[in-house]
Amino acid sequence: MTEHVNTGFERGTDGPKVILAGVDGSESSLRAAAYAAGLARRQHALLALVYVQPVMPAGASLGAPVADTTGEIAEGLAAEIRDAAERVKGVYEVRWQFHTFRGDPYAGLVSAADELKADAVVVGASEQAGHRIIGSVAVRLVKAGRWPVTVVP
Repeated sequence: MTEHVNTGFERGTDGPKVILAGVDGSESSLRAAAYAAGLARRQHALLALVYVQPVMPAGASLGAPVADTTGEIAEGLAAEIRDAAERVKGVYEVRWQFHTFRGDPYAGLVSAADELKADAVVVGASEQAGHRIIGSVAVRLVKAGRWPVTVVP
């Protein structure tokens, strides 16, 4: 008989401990965050809300302060999320954190899920028509096969 030694992090034993929701301000991402909050509350898991700040190639912004704009979006999302959390305080208790990662949405969410040791990922369905052809972030996350992925319409 061999003895199993737990060498650290183990997935999926007692339900999710960290549920990651990707938010970008779109209606579908905010619905995904609300859905993930319900899951986190029922599972007594930490809700990690993640905004991926786009990184523009040098010169592509033509002098526009893109970093400032995406920083403002992140601050606006964080404020919106804090307000929503305050409104439901005492009704729903959800432990949550807001994180900002940099990069393209797929790579940023993968980095976030790895760094935060996410057990599940929740994202909104893409609202861009071109994603039906080249593949949305949600489809790429599902194909990665590293976490259960829930796509909220």
